[in-house]
Amino acid sequence: MRIARVFPRKTKATPEDDLAFVGCQPPMLAMPEVDEVHVSVTFAWDIPAAEMLAEAWRTVGVPVRMGGPAMGEPGGDFVPGMYLKPGYTITSRGCPNRCWFCSVPEREGLLRELPIRAGWNVLDDNLLACSDGHIKAVFDMLAIVPERALLTGGLEAWRLKPWHARRMREIKAKRMYFAYDTPRAYESLVEAGRTMRREGHTFDSHSMCCYVLIGYQEDTFGRAEKRLANTVRAGFVPYAMLYRGDSGACDSGWARLQREWVRPEILAGKMRAIRREG
Repeated sequence: MRIARVFPRKTKATPEDDLAFVGCQPPMLAMPEVDEVHVSVTFAWDIPAAEMLAEAWRTVGVPVRMGGPAMGEPGGDFVPGMYLKPGYTITSRGCPNRCWFCSVPEREGLLRELPIRAGWNVLDDNLLACSDGHIKAVFDMLAIVPERALLTGGLEAWRLKPWHARRMREIKAKRMYFAYDTPRAYESLVEAGRTMRREGHTFDSHSMCCYVLIGYQEDTFGRAEKRLANTVRAGFVPYAMLYRGDSGACDSGWARLQREWVRPEILAGKMRAIRREG
């Protein structure tokens, strides 16, 4: 079956093949033959734009479906290249936690392991919650793919075991993103940093990264910056993740703070200053 995939916005992960379209009307002069059109929506605030796209693509005369994480639709087995460009992979879905800011358990369920498809950028919701056998199989796959591994789904610090860190070192993972979502998770992050360093990872390689959630209700600029600075002290490169809720509302002050903690040229200076302070 030939499926055209339509996306409201382009991201680094958006497919780029001839049947992938971003934020546009169907091409009337050079429309390829397709059996279905899938409008894929990742972010809730893109739903209105996606609905307009779905209506426009109904003129093609084939069934049009809207789906994706923003629609509360659970994912099935991962199909490489379908909704993510080649190189991205998902080997499990769901999460056993029920964090207030995360829709994954409600949408995907607690945790299920999927058939492992080759790719070097692993986007699993909570890879380290999987069984040891599954995690080992994922590392075995990452050891033979043509690019260095990226673990960008978010690794839960308290679940990190020494052998996880050792395998990440053995496969020469390019970047590994942990998650620091609430203040009480800090001690686990510190311990994960110690474990990573014992297994040969270093801060200077900038491979040990960490998502830091900021801008949620009752958060303040001061508290957020303290968490970001503490992330550096724990041995990780911080990457500020701005909480936006379902509406996608983005306060300009919080957006400015986020930029300061994701732009490499600004972040590098901040990290040097924090490390000098000790």
